[in-house]
Amino acid sequence: MGVEIERKFLLRGDGWRTQGTPVLLRQGYLSSHPERVVRVRIEGDAAVMTIKSKAVGVSRGEWEYSLPLADAVEFLDRLCEQPVIEKYRRRIPYGGFTWEVDEFLGANAGLVVAEIELPAEDTPFDKPDWVGDEVTHDKRYLNSNLIALPFSAW
Repeated sequence: MGVEIERKFLLRGDGWRTQGTPVLLRQGYLSSHPERVVRVRIEGDAAVMTIKSKAVGVSRGEWEYSLPLADAVEFLDRLCEQPVIEKYRRRIPYGGFTWEVDEFLGANAGLVVAEIELPAEDTPFDKPDWVGDEVTHDKRYLNSNLIALPFSAW
């Protein structure tokens, strides 16, 4: 079993905008149930299906599988909960880790968050000056929850 240990933060300022290359991601959910999330994502010409278990603290089980691109497109268009999440992601190296900055589009436009994956829950890390308040435990910021309650409705 894979384990994802992830922390999520809001951003401050625009210092992140000059770093990393923005890549468009489209992702949808075959299941957004809190006990088990099943996500389909297209990034460039690659597609994956990810299954995640319920989080305990900042850790949860995670399994990822490659998908044929045509299948992923069909899943997103025909089977996934709507609307599909679209966002630009930038990967920014800092302090020995890679920060993933997501700038959301559509009904979630205006929302920008940064995530960092860690090898253990108690791993210390440095934050760039553009990283603000932590929102790891605020369920509104889960991508799977942004379908039913998008940022524009907050």
